[in-house]
Amino acid sequence: MRDDHPSSTGHGPHGGAPLTCLVTGAGGYIGGRLVPELLDAGHRVRCLVRTPGKLRDHPWADRVEIVQGDVTDAESVARSMQGVDVAYYLVHALGSGHDFERTDRQAARVFGEEVRRAGVRRLVYLGGLTPQGVPEEHLSPHLRSRAEVGRILFDSGVPTAVLRAAVIIGSGSASFEMLRYLTERLPVMVTPRWVHTRLQPIAVRDVLRILVGCARLPADVSRTFDIGGPEVLTYLEMMQRYAAVAGLRRRLVVPVPVLTPGLSSHWVGLVTPVPASIARPLTESLRHEVVCRENDIERYVPSPPGHPLGFDRAVSLALERVREAQVATRWSSASVPGAPSDPLPTDPDWAGGSLYTDVRERAAEVPPEALWEVVEGIGGENGWYSFPLAWAVRGWLDRLVGGVGLRRGRRDARRLRVGDSLDFWRVEEIERGRLLRLRAEMRLPGLAWLEMRVDDDGDGPVRYRQRALFHPRGLLGHLYWWSVSPFHAVVFGGMARNIVRAADRVRRERGLAADAPGADGGAGDGARTASGAAARPEDSPVRTGRRRPPEGS
Repeated sequence: MRDDHPSSTGHGPHGGAPLTCLVTGAGGYIGGRLVPELLDAGHRVRCLVRTPGKLRDHPWADRVEIVQGDVTDAESVARSMQGVDVAYYLVHALGSGHDFERTDRQAARVFGEEVRRAGVRRLVYLGGLTPQGVPEEHLSPHLRSRAEVGRILFDSGVPTAVLRAAVIIGSGSASFEMLRYLTERLPVMVTPRWVHTRLQPIAVRDVLRILVGCARLPADVSRTFDIGGPEVLTYLEMMQRYAAVAGLRRRLVVPVPVLTPGLSSHWVGLVTPVPASIARPLTESLRHEVVCRENDIERYVPSPPGHPLGFDRAVSLALERVREAQVATRWSSASVPGAPSDPLPTDPDWAGGSLYTDVRERAAEVPPEALWEVVEGIGGENGWYSFPLAWAVRGWLDRLVGGVGLRRGRRDARRLRVGDSLDFWRVEEIERGRLLRLRAEMRLPGLAWLEMRVDDDGDGPVRYRQRALFHPRGLLGHLYWWSVSPFHAVVFGGMARNIVRAADRVRRERGLAADAPGADGGAGDGARTASGAAARPEDSPVRTGRRRPPEGS
């Protein structure tokens, strides 16, 4: 049974004529799961996204209308609102820096104004559960901003449902990943005081079920709803219960009162894949008790038998999805705030100067599908096929300066799609069987890409082509490139060699015949310039300045 699919419980689509639903944040954790649920309920769905290409490989992409735009841009929001009945607001600027509250405020105001002007009948927002009796100025910035966004949307005058949830338990959620890694990696834990905070977690399946149900709330309902599961637990109890469900020994936990939220976030960042920029608002939100004060949503969206799910059942379903590598979306599905988003340049004037490249090329005595299997399976548990210590050190350095590090892993162990996070890269383009292009999301003094190609022209052996590109930002960027370039022969050269060797192992394991005669690393196998000039010695890097990558790269 899926952890993220309400309809699998037998609770069928809501009655009534289909509605046109606008979903913001469709590339994120909740939005990416809500879209197929709305479609299954019989509704029409439109997605407002900054980068439409990131939705291209979702299984539901051809069933929705996609509008390019941003919630801070009134023109694009207005364009997306035409003919909309229900608008879902599922975006926030969590982890984007000290100004995230201002960004959230601006976006909510733009969205609320355009919803009202377009005559949308219902607005639905998923926010955070705030503690009772705590003045707003004492809340964490994260919870304070969520509460403010809810008020701004109410002020739009459009009937609004603000759903307030505490901890969402589901495969791939940031809260679940934090809980999972803390519990699995540390049998003995020194923890901050917030492990004794009482919380009311809710399964992602129930969150989605309620979100879908809110599309048909009566027109006179405009209010907040607290949503939670059937149990109230401390974070310590959640860790112990997780350990029991996962078949782990009981964890020994020693609370330490001196761990501040800031120190806690760095501690979480060291132990889990969740970076400190995301962990801090999550841990700050755990300072106060967050328990539902009412359950009025049941009057409008009644729970089917067996719901809401208990904590143990929610964890069991989430773990099942993780083990089966069937995680639909992850906390890292949304782009990392502040990460570069520029596409690979093709305009020679774009770089304004230098674009450094490192090119490797090797012949492979394997069928192209064996080579592609290795390419698409790169990263995560499979690693990067060269000098693991160097990759690990680079990941730790990135963590130390507030980056995502190397531990985000993959959403799926075998398949990638555009927009997937992949350790400290993000998939920018994929042409299955031929091309994988990754854009760096590590902290760098510039922009970087890594491109891997499988070329099979039917005349001679299959060739593996690999290209790293770096556009420096200022003098520091140039110094960075020249300081790391001496290691490229080991890192990138070894990567190319080992990918081809791994493909040969796949060929032997599958009993596949070689596609064409040739030898791994045979004569004439070498790195070429980006424009296809004469071959250089085997695996030698090509570093160029003021040059243009080939068209269509």
